[in-house]
Amino acid sequence: MKKRTIYLAVGVATLYFQNLYGQETVKDSVKSSDIEQVVITGNSKPKAKLESSTAISTFTAKEIQKQNPISAAALLQRVPGFAVETSGGEVGNNLFSRGIPSAGAYEFVQVQEDGLPVFEDGALQFANADNFFRVDNTTGRLEALRGGSGSIFATNSPGGLINFISKEGTNNFKGIAKLETSTYGLMRTDFNLGGALIQDKLFFNVGGFYRTDDGLRNTGFKANNGGQFRMNLKYIFDKGYAKIYYKKLDDRNTFFLPIPLNRNGNDITEFAGFDANYGTYSYNSISQLNIPQPGGGYFKRNLQDGIHPKVDAIGAELKYDLGGNFSVLNKIRYTNIDMNYTGIFPAGTPKTAAEFALGKGITGGNYQYSLVENGQSVNPQYVQQLGFWAIDKQMDNFVNDLQFSYKLDKGTLTAGFYKSNWKSNQYWNWSNILTTATDKPQLLNLVDTSLNPNDIGYSKTYNGVTQMSFLLRDTQTQGSLNDLYANLDYNITDNLNINVGARYSRDYYNGYYVNTTSANLNNSGLTTDGVHGFATTTADDNMSVLGNQYNYWKYDIDKLSYTLAANYKINSNNAVYGRFSHGFRSPNEEAYYNYFSNPNPDQPLKPVTTNQIEAGYKYYTGRFAIGVIPFYSTLKNLSFTDVFSDGSSENTFADTRNYGVEIEGSAQLVNNLIDITFNGTIQNPKYTGLGGSSVLEGNVVRRMPRVYFNISPAVNITKSWRTYISYNYYGKRFQDQTNEDTLPAFGEVGAGMSYQLGKVRFAVDGTNIFNVIGITEGDPRSPSVQQSGSTVIMARPIMGAAARASITLDF
Repeated sequence: MKKRTIYLAVGVATLYFQNLYGQETVKDSVKSSDIEQVVITGNSKPKAKLESSTAISTFTAKEIQKQNPISAAALLQRVPGFAVETSGGEVGNNLFSRGIPSAGAYEFVQVQEDGLPVFEDGALQFANADNFFRVDNTTGRLEALRGGSGSIFATNSPGGLINFISKEGTNNFKGIAKLETSTYGLMRTDFNLGGALIQDKLFFNVGGFYRTDDGLRNTGFKANNGGQFRMNLKYIFDKGYAKIYYKKLDDRNTFFLPIPLNRNGNDITEFAGFDANYGTYSYNSISQLNIPQPGGGYFKRNLQDGIHPKVDAIGAELKYDLGGNFSVLNKIRYTNIDMNYTGIFPAGTPKTAAEFALGKGITGGNYQYSLVENGQSVNPQYVQQLGFWAIDKQMDNFVNDLQFSYKLDKGTLTAGFYKSNWKSNQYWNWSNILTTATDKPQLLNLVDTSLNPNDIGYSKTYNGVTQMSFLLRDTQTQGSLNDLYANLDYNITDNLNINVGARYSRDYYNGYYVNTTSANLNNSGLTTDGVHGFATTTADDNMSVLGNQYNYWKYDIDKLSYTLAANYKINSNNAVYGRFSHGFRSPNEEAYYNYFSNPNPDQPLKPVTTNQIEAGYKYYTGRFAIGVIPFYSTLKNLSFTDVFSDGSSENTFADTRNYGVEIEGSAQLVNNLIDITFNGTIQNPKYTGLGGSSVLEGNVVRRMPRVYFNISPAVNITKSWRTYISYNYYGKRFQDQTNEDTLPAFGEVGAGMSYQLGKVRFAVDGTNIFNVIGITEGDPRSPSVQQSGSTVIMARPIMGAAARASITLDF
């Protein structure tokens, strides 16, 4: 697939069919009526959205099907207040709630499945929460809450809760089967079956998917390959129910990282030799790593394995009526994760051949590059050093949430105890390789022609590797969470409801890291090419070796989170609410490592604390819905924990404040001929409270757009035929906290259509149909470089134009 713009047939048909009015319209619009929806996330009991004093967005299974998101992150773009970076591929993406900055992942929200975390901490190093779950046809509903009561009903979630709720069986046997293909070699099969084994008593649901594709960027191998299986059984008895469930995920995904681009003001253009829409450094020609280790043996890695989690989760849920207005709900889950993570992380911007050679100590033009593949001498204009990062993580999490509820005359009092034990063991082995600065890169060797092949330091590479195993880490982090919480939901009048909640966290964290030393292979007896010893190359200089000293640490949390809110229902269609909440986020995994491995830390290690005020107006009818939610938030002790390309980490702290407004709405117009959904956020997140001498004071928080929104109008041409256009806008941002590195705004257009023929649905969906080069994030590991009047930057653009076609059978 080439760079040129692909005016997909779906886009042309969309524009054409929008002119075909006056035909029979469809009753099932894109957005289910909000006035009828009941929410459970962030509430002590199910309640109508109009009566909930929370900022919450909901998506039914049918709505998710119509949006047909490529990834969970793409679906979450439809939630106001969530700034989502989707350029990493299907997994490994980043979400920022209400302007709360972080190094990435899902650091200040908790991602849940059926009310329990996918994994207790969703922002462990290289273990973003979206690595461990997939959206498929077993998903019955999504509820996404921002701020509010998130800190009362979950840990480390002041930014909100994202709860994917599974389908369950009913008395009516139902099934769905889906087959999907695409312009990038996709073959995907989804299925879901649900029904009753015993009418009114025992229900089942089972489903999953399997998929393989070549990747939205050209990798030269199967970029994504794997699937998921989920099942549950639910037994209903007179005083409650019992449910058990199981999930198996075994999926391999390529993680796309920054590529070189040219920036001139607000104009982004391609770097010579690199396709901005479909190119990537993660390519088959550099996919194998095989290097000797100082302690013996070889370290082998295959880039084609990408992010490869193997997840097993088993859980149960019991609800029982104890009598006397008391009831008990207990949720329990055990999750085991074995993940291999392999990715290409650029180490700075491309350099000219002469510049890179000079950096390796070769002067006077006495350098020669050659292809590792065949030894042919080449003279590349630009070369690129790339980090070949390999991480292994073994993780497990045992969690139990025990909750008692007492039904009052006009409300509900809930109290519970939350217990979670989790552990993350990780091993890092990082090397740097040298390639051409092009997509479809080729491995390069570099030698100093002023020396003889037998001389010390003649070669600067070993089979294209410039630094062999330059960073090793062997660490463990454990968490033991012991949280008590209580929540009162009370109706003072028929229209006025108050909510008061608190959560006391007594949490314990501990772990270790292993010290490292340096070594080389000069006296190993090994050769670089069957003839010359390792003294002739610098690639093995300062190899990292694990030592025998284990350094142990521990850290305790003793914090109280609380919230107070009121919701006033003006009438059956209108409501207003207000809420104050105070919450916190424990230090993340990298913050612990940075602090305890630093013999002289410059600042104490503290949790991040947040205060949030929000007010909202909601208006819901059968055909029109809107929510307008102004908010204000402050954060203290925010730590930055980016890991740089040389293996070092920053250790910067800051305070922030943000105010803004979230808007979400939908409308069905012209007798359901047209329906529109919209969500948007306007905000002003800045660093504050740092004193006049701080270079950050008053700067805009990095990576945070001040404006972003999504609008999707659709036309229901006939009762069976529907077409839509979507427009996603992401405003200007700053890559760095000094506000010197600008990321321009961009807008992405998608389009699609579907046709319902009885129980069969045909659909085509296109993304980025005008092939826009839109940057979601820069590269926190690489500064920009001024070059010939423009700036060469490393950044992650959105994917190029693509289309998917699917056939779905409901039965």
